[in-house]
Amino acid sequence: MPVKEEAAIRPGRQVTPGRCRKIPEVWYGSGEVRWVLWPQESLFLDAEWDLSAFNNLAALEEKVRTCARCGLRAGCRGVVFGEGNPQAKVVLCGEGPGADEDRLGRPFVGRAGQLLDKILEACGFGRFEHVYILNAVKCRPPGNRIPTEEERAACRANLEAQLRIIRPRIMVLLGATALQAVLDPRGRITRDRGRWVEKNGLWIMPTYHPAALLRNPHLKRDTWEDFKQVVAKYRELVDPQHYSPHC
Repeated sequence: MPVKEEAAIRPGRQVTPGRCRKIPEVWYGSGEVRWVLWPQESLFLDAEWDLSAFNNLAALEEKVRTCARCGLRAGCRGVVFGEGNPQAKVVLCGEGPGADEDRLGRPFVGRAGQLLDKILEACGFGRFEHVYILNAVKCRPPGNRIPTEEERAACRANLEAQLRIIRPRIMVLLGATALQAVLDPRGRITRDRGRWVEKNGLWIMPTYHPAALLRNPHLKRDTWEDFKQVVAKYRELVDPQHYSPHC
């Protein structure tokens, strides 16, 4: 059974764990009000970083490339914004850029990215046709360490703006950092993977990060089961005739 999230934390306020409030978000250009979940407070709210007026990814990317809201930007080559189909109904969210991604300015291009491409191919998905790939933080942390809570919060507005513009139907969270950045700061990927969370029409599936599969091949079976659910949900919500050679 999917978990339906309806509560939200109002940014800028201290909230007792377990007690949340709902806040509205107006989707740009539609006037439609939807309730959204803020799993953690944005620690860096400021009037100079209002992204609500951006309504296309190209303009948003140009703005985000100037972001210096945390210390990560000073230690990397550049912002890795994301890539794929801007009209994709599936978004994949990882942790943050690694060394290869920082060097090339593209998400998931190292060994983990090559494995992700194979998984997508098995699902019948093309990187530039069916999905859009991004990360919870856009700049490489030093030594590929895990981004801190403050760094994730600083980049939260950038991620939210991307999702507002793309408006996916399905979101796959790759690994614990993405899970904690998007759904639950106390989330555990071993516990929460494989279970749908539905938020106002957006279906979210946490699963293992491809890098974890490289370290522990035994996780591949569970990850494939999760992606089979993604394919089934894609057929249900987007394209009933979607073809996958393996599921």
